[in-house]
Amino acid sequence: MRPTTLAEFFGQRHLLEPGKPLLRAIEQGRAHSMVFWGPPGTGKTTLARLIAGTTDSYFIALSAVMAGVKDIRNAVAEAEQHRQMRNRGTVLFLDEVHRFNKSQQDAFLPYVEDGTLTFIGATTENPSFELNNALLSRARVYVLKSLTEDDLIAVVRRALLDETRGLAGQYTISDESVQAIAAAADGDARRSLNLLELAADLAEDREIAAEIVAEVASGGRRRFDKQGEYFYDQISALHKSVRGTDPDAALYWLMRMLDGGCDPLYIARRMIRVASEDIGNADPRSLQLTLNAWEVLERLGSPEGELALAQAVVYLACAPKSNAVYVASKAAMEDARTHGSLDVPLHLRNAPTRLMKDLGYGEKYRYAHDEEGAVASGEKYFPDDMSPVKYYHPVPRGLEIRIREKLEEIERKNRDSHA
Repeated sequence: MRPTTLAEFFGQRHLLEPGKPLLRAIEQGRAHSMVFWGPPGTGKTTLARLIAGTTDSYFIALSAVMAGVKDIRNAVAEAEQHRQMRNRGTVLFLDEVHRFNKSQQDAFLPYVEDGTLTFIGATTENPSFELNNALLSRARVYVLKSLTEDDLIAVVRRALLDETRGLAGQYTISDESVQAIAAAADGDARRSLNLLELAADLAEDREIAAEIVAEVASGGRRRFDKQGEYFYDQISALHKSVRGTDPDAALYWLMRMLDGGCDPLYIARRMIRVASEDIGNADPRSLQLTLNAWEVLERLGSPEGELALAQAVVYLACAPKSNAVYVASKAAMEDARTHGSLDVPLHLRNAPTRLMKDLGYGEKYRYAHDEEGAVASGEKYFPDDMSPVKYYHPVPRGLEIRIREKLEEIERKNRDSHA
């Protein structure tokens, strides 16, 4: 059922609308090197074949999972032969191009430059992370999107009506079952056809019953890659939903990740970071509650412990937000690196021996607990060669309101002590 014409191709309207560069290239028979970036089953291979067909180019398909530099050389030799003997260009399609290392990717460049090959790569990973700059500079990146449910319904219906490649006249199936297959395919055209084929194999009396569709469609997880783009996009969405105080969106992304097979302990670790980075002292209970959720996960496992994780995510999302400690720690680290190894002032040094005391270690140190309010007003705690710096600026939210008031009172007393 692979489309052989644009009329049979569903999805990617943002690339194939009138006037779009990719559509113009296909219609005018002009191929240029490109990279298709998108989820599985969105038409990357099909578009490459359509481009080769409309430009009357010889088509070579390789998979970076199986191919090596030797295969590239053989493809180049084929391309040169077609150009010399038939005056015909070659489209070299490399699936999973991100699997090639730098030297393997570089092997294409001379032949792309001299026109021996029109290179089309396909990847599910972010090209800016996985592909060489030299290759990216010679190839235009097109982003392919998951197919909509309506697109997938059209894909399934075309397979049911096609008389030469499909199942025309062979089976009956309800509209609800077609929609169920489309929903289970989760944006993947190839998966929708696989599910239809499996349901047809299990059908009795030429009827693809709703029970059969429910059986073949069950158990499918949402699209999720523990090492790839979807993983980092989704954990970013979860983190930012919590930071943005949206418990409902945070819960949605949490469940998306769990449904996709993410290790809940990874999410718990990330939420501990959120508790410190985005909430901090505005609500110190956030950190403890998240640690408790981690412990519950370790004790109960999945799925029982995931409720505690959901509780922690909702609490963090609803908690008052402050990144004051995060900002302060970064600024203090920058100063620590910039100023180098400044000496600890003598009055702050430990003096466990007679020699150290004779050298003035700990001399004139003021014990804060003996001072009014347990604060030694006017005391200096920064190095002698460094002016005091205010790193921590509590926000007017949550517990940091009280912390801010406390620090402002201490500052006032320090100013009075120097007056």
